[in-house]
Formats: sequence, structure tokens, C-alpha cells
Amino acid sequence: MMKLKKILSVLAVAAFITSCANNTPEVERYNAPRYVDSGVIELKVNKVDVISEFLPKFERPHVEQLFPISIEKTARLWAKDRLDAVDYSSNKIASFIIKDASVTEEVVESGQLFYKDNLVYKANLNVVLKISDELGTNSAQTEIVAWRELEIPADTDIIEKEKYWNNMVQKLFDEFNVKMEENIHKYLNMYVANNTYIHTYDN
Repeated sequence: MMKLKKILSVLAVAAFITSCANNTPEVERYNAPRYVDSGVIELKVNKVDVISEFLPKFERPHVEQLFPISIEKTARLWAKDRLDAVDYSSNKIASFIIKDASVTEEVVESGQLFYKDNLVYKANLNVVLKISDELGTNSAQTEIVAWRELEIPADTDIIEKEKYWNNMVQKLFDEFNVKMEENIHKYLNMYVANNTYIHTYDN
């Protein structure tokens, strides 16, 4: 009888643990934005090097390590999706250099009773794309500096924060994607193969 009670007790504990696990809110997983559908930009170079000069600090106000989607990783994926070397006889190399992929957090105190403090996040992206020869002599280059700012209540829970952060990174790279393509055709035009891009100018 005692043995039966012990078995029933173990089963009850197992059922309780399973119940708790099933009631735990599922954490949403996010994927880095991809830009394959935007088309490949074929460069008349023999290779494309992706280089990161960005060093995360892992201490506040820097919080890029908390983001479910890394800005640095997304920049690398952008280069993979959109840039391709198509002239293997060329002595030119395209270097996609990530100089900044940081996020900072600032607490903004309301200063008023019954009003919540806010958190301000600023995401920064700085990328240089340059064409050079094997000796490192620059032929041409373009640089994009992009940023997005987000302000949310300080007591926002982590699941909601991640949703905001994910949307922030998506918008940052949507802007970067358009601007970098424009700059490549404007400043590196002679190195773009089969160029059919039509640049429009603002009035």
C-alpha cells in the first residue's frame, strides 16, 4: 500500500510539473530580417569580404547583447543576401565593413508624481562599403550611418520589449537596405555589373 502511495505521489508531482510547463508563456522567437527578395547587386570584383570592427561593450548604457536579433549579425546577412562578386579576373576586392552596431539605453525620469519613467533606446548602424585593389589602395567607397530611436515605459515586460526591439531592428534595416543600394549605384556605379538601375533625383 505504501509503495502504491509513493507511485501515486510521484505521478502527481510529474503531472504538476507538466501543468506548470504548459502554463508557462511561450517566448516568441525572432528571425533576422532578410533581403533576398530585393535582388542581388553584382559587383565587378573577385570577392566580397565582410569585416566587423564593432566590439560590443557588454555594460550599460550599451544593451545590444539583450536584443533577440543582433544588428551586427543582420548586417552580415544583408551583405550575404545582396552583394555578389562576379568578376574573378579582377584585382578588385569589395570590403563590407561594419563599424558600429550598437544599442544604448537611457532612463528618462518623469519627474512627476503618478507618471512612469521611460526607457529610450537608440540603435546605431554604421557600414562602409569600399572597393580596393589587392594592395589595399582605395578606388571608391560609400558609407551609411543609420539609427532608430524608441521610447517605451520603464516597466514594460521583457516579452513586450523584445517585440518593440524586433520592430526597431526591422525598420532600421529596411531604411539601410534602400539607402545602401542607392549609394552603391551612385558612388560605386562603375563597379556594378549589368547595371540597369535608374537613379531618381529629388526636385
